[in-house]
Parts: sequence; C-alpha cells; structure tokens
Amino acid sequence: MKIDIPSANLVACMCEGGAETEIMNILLDNHLLIFEREQLLEERLLPRTSVKEFERRYLRLEYDQKILVLRVIDSRGEEFNLSKAYRCQVEVVNIITAPEIEMLIIVSQKKYADFCNSRIKKPSDYCKIELKMKKVKSPEFIRDYFADPNFLISSIKEYNRVHKQKSGENSLFDLLKKK
Repeated sequence: MKIDIPSANLVACMCEGGAETEIMNILLDNHLLIFEREQLLEERLLPRTSVKEFERRYLRLEYDQKILVLRVIDSRGEEFNLSKAYRCQVEVVNIITAPEIEMLIIVSQKKYADFCNSRIKKPSDYCKIELKMKKVKSPEFIRDYFADPNFLISSIKEYNRVHKQKSGENSLFDLLKKK
C-alpha cells in the first residue's frame, strides 16, 4: 500500500519490541525510509504504548503540523483508537510485521518454504531450533545480523515478494524509499 509522508509532518513511530526498534534504527541511520529521524517526535523511535499514555505524553502539547503515528507491530487486531479531540490532528498507520519480525532472518537464509512446511509455528522458534540462532529477539543480534543495510533491504524486499500482505495492510516494504 502507498504511504505518503509529507516532509512537513511529524512522525511518531512506535515499535513493538527491541528487534523492530533495531531494524527501524538501521533503516533510519542509513536514510532508507520515506521519512528521516528529524521528522520523528523527539527525533527518536518510541516504545509501544497505550493510546491513553500516548495522548497524555505527546498530544497535550501543541504542534504546528499533523502527526502521523506509525505503529510497527506484529498483531493485526490491535486497535489504537484516539480520543475524538485528537482524531483531526493525528493519523494512525499500522506497519504489520506478522507473524514476527524474525521472518526477515528466515527469508534472508532462503528458508521461507522450509519454515512454511515445518511444524514449527513461530518464526523465532524456527530460528532457534533449525537455524541455531539463540538470541534472535535481542537488539544486539539484529544489529549484528543486519549490519549491512543492503542485506536488510534485500531481506525486506524478498519477504514482500514471497509473503503477500493482506489487502489494505502496510509492511516495512511500504516505508522504504523507492529508488
């Protein structure tokens, strides 16, 4: 799906966990996304938080521009319903990494079909059991594994190719700059 982020918009990018945060940091630090770190609220990625906490912490301040909330999450059914008072100044877009961000590792190892045919349901378990990668959920592992940003980009593109998103969903692929 096409996501448009005007350079005048503020972006509140919330990441589900450490692995997602690290992937987003790699992409931001290498200017590979359709927005820059300077557009981020507080110029940093935010941890996932409740709607009420987000409103209390960030939306009670006055901003000159619209805020786009990007939620990098793996669960499709999770709602983020803002109070009526904030709906006109904030747009919420979910970036779905389902079933888990570790799918990028599986795809990068050319094991997607093997994973799909295995009895192992969780990608993180597959990485631990079949690929012998014990700390796949740690930010340090992700930072080391995807130290080459081009390797990360090719993994995101390959996952987009082999795993079709549901209609109307956004993925990390949709946040990449198009060359």
